[in-house]
Amino acid sequence: MTTAEQTPARTQEPGLPGKSRWSAVSVVTLGTFLLVTAEQLPIGLLTSVGSALSVSEGTAALMVTVPSIVAGFAAPLVPMIVGSLDRRVLLLGLMALMTVANLGSALAPNFAVLVGSRVLVGIAVGGFWAVAAGLAVRLVVPADVPRATAVIFGGVGAANVFGVPLGTLVGDLTGWRVAFSALSALALVTLIALVAVLPRLVASQAIRPKLLMEQFRNPGVRVGIIATVLLVFGHFAAYTFVSPALQKLSGIDERYVGPLLFGFGAAGMIGNFVAGSALSRRVHRSVLTIAAAMTVAMPLFVLLGQTMVGGAVLLIVWGLAFGGVSVGLQTWMIKAAPQSVEAASSLWVAVFNLSIGFGALVGGIIVDMLTLQGVLWLGGACALLAALAIWTARDNDAVR
Repeated sequence: MTTAEQTPARTQEPGLPGKSRWSAVSVVTLGTFLLVTAEQLPIGLLTSVGSALSVSEGTAALMVTVPSIVAGFAAPLVPMIVGSLDRRVLLLGLMALMTVANLGSALAPNFAVLVGSRVLVGIAVGGFWAVAAGLAVRLVVPADVPRATAVIFGGVGAANVFGVPLGTLVGDLTGWRVAFSALSALALVTLIALVAVLPRLVASQAIRPKLLMEQFRNPGVRVGIIATVLLVFGHFAAYTFVSPALQKLSGIDERYVGPLLFGFGAAGMIGNFVAGSALSRRVHRSVLTIAAAMTVAMPLFVLLGQTMVGGAVLLIVWGLAFGGVSVGLQTWMIKAAPQSVEAASSLWVAVFNLSIGFGALVGGIIVDMLTLQGVLWLGGACALLAALAIWTARDNDAVR
């Protein structure tokens, strides 16, 4: 098996579509956009929330850490708990939970309540993403799967381009509570759209602990999990503190951070679709290239990002590289486990989100106790280890 187009033919998903449902793909993309925006928006609001609720930036980073860790556990647990429940019903319920959770964040009277609402965000993110990650094979015909996967994960880049920067801008202009309220409204719109266009989605197979553990016997899945942990942990250890890095290392004024995050996200969208195109031909080479680019980008920020121009340019390079991570690693998992797409995707989403949470947590400790530069060196070191792990799978035909 050498191309992503061949993957769906070997799956055992029930009810493979006779035609591509691009309207459903578009709404699922809106869902991924919302998920990533909700999970990462606090990155742009650390200073304002910390100031308003009297906590440090490191403590405020719990707004990123907590939902990510919860999402990591929710990704396999939610599908296991609901069993054979129609995945359409599950996605609608989780989007309703996202609506309520963000409203709770907007109304939180103190930091403890705010973190509590972020727990609900984590449940919604983990459960929704676990199902959505492998939906391309259920919504489009086999030949369209690589493109549909890239479109769905385009929501990740769009969140970085529009969601997080615009949310940060709204928070700066009108207050962070309004930013969370806007997220709740967007979740409601997404819920209505899902009701309108999402078809019935019979569960492919019941997810059980045994089935999840069996995935580790697959060498392609093992490498994919290791690479995911390293790349995502390293990225979020550094990226959670990108706003302070731009201001303190590159000397960039706080008012320009939002536009630069927009540039990071725009580069990420480009990287997502470039990677999607490359992945349809050579998965291993494409994912290895992404890891190598991240290995270079983060440490160079320390060495060459000491000026406004240097910091801005390296941020864009970093965004271009990271833009291919989600679609690259998800495609890797689909190809490595074509007969257990939902199980492998649930496992992948779990480690992805746990890596976000622990990356932000470790990054916060390093920033508070050591140096800001340390998180960038850590990110580069993790990406290098990921590249080495990916390289070891060069002879694996499933992910070649």
